[in-house]
Amino acid sequence: MTLKVGIVGCGKIAGNHARALQQVPGVEVIGCCDPDLGRAQEFAALHSIPSAVRSVDELLALGLDACTVCTPHPVHEEVVVAAADAGVHVLCEKPIAVDVAAADRMIEAADRAVITFGVLFQRRFWPAARRIRDAIDDGRIGLPMLGEASVILHHPSSYYSADAWRGRWDTDGGGVLMTQAVHQIDMLAWFMGEAVSVSGFIRTHTHGEHIETEDSASAVISFASGGTATVTATTGANHNLGNRVTVIGRTGAIASVLEFPEGHEGVNEIWTVPGEVEFQSPYSADIDANLDVGAVNAALTDFHTLQVQDFADAVLTGREPAVTGRDARASLAIIAAIYESSRTGKVVELTSTPTLATTAKEQK
Repeated sequence: MTLKVGIVGCGKIAGNHARALQQVPGVEVIGCCDPDLGRAQEFAALHSIPSAVRSVDELLALGLDACTVCTPHPVHEEVVVAAADAGVHVLCEKPIAVDVAAADRMIEAADRAVITFGVLFQRRFWPAARRIRDAIDDGRIGLPMLGEASVILHHPSSYYSADAWRGRWDTDGGGVLMTQAVHQIDMLAWFMGEAVSVSGFIRTHTHGEHIETEDSASAVISFASGGTATVTATTGANHNLGNRVTVIGRTGAIASVLEFPEGHEGVNEIWTVPGEVEFQSPYSADIDANLDVGAVNAALTDFHTLQVQDFADAVLTGREPAVTGRDARASLAIIAAIYESSRTGKVVELTSTPTLATTAKEQK
């Protein structure tokens, strides 16, 4: 069976989708769409895609089996629900949405239509990340009792001015947490389990002239297992130190996955499982770590490909994809709770997490 796929949105990350899809056997990209038809046509020509159209409805009318969603975050719900209603399987870029209620509607629409609904968190496909998950499962690390996600990035003001939707509550849904740290929060939740409460702070220290959302944040998360974890994130550092997720299990073993420079494959910088102790230090002053977003995205193409391949196999075999809509909802709920905690000064229980639409208005 050939899986006929369309790409919704022809911005920067869409190139990763096109390259990844074209490397997966049995997948044929038959169309793309963008409100800017000229951009869609240019994208189609660049990637040898037969059809370029303006709207999602026109793309769905081409007879798709599946689509990938590369639009700005607030548009995800509209596209996913339309695809589900048309019986088309969907792989959506992260974050799943900018509103927990929207995420729920997307999941409900996918369930109702009995389609496969996956969300792109390609860093889960790093061998180093899977090694940690496996060591948690087989008991070598044991149930994680402490965790840490650290996102220390340099993004110049030109990053935010490159696209009008960046750094705004109504079009980006948030700042460093929503667009960058969501990957590490997802990985942290994958390792630690169900989050139950959050306390956090957001601030705009560096990019206040260019954005209305946060460029820095910190938080403490409590998990149903009894474990706790911290999150530290900024795009305001003068040097990009990349991203790290660390866990300490009840066996006492420590394991981390470090991404440096940003976009490069993560490595197990720290690994203290008994009998397997290893340490790595990828940091070097000789490395140009302040890469632009295009270089970061390009470096992740191989892992986009692995997740696209997993999604295609899930569609063809009827199993769940590696990262489901429900999985992606978990990281969004944590981010929503950090925003709400920062606004109110209170610990937020995840069962009562407000929608981001409400939180964003109050942040203003």
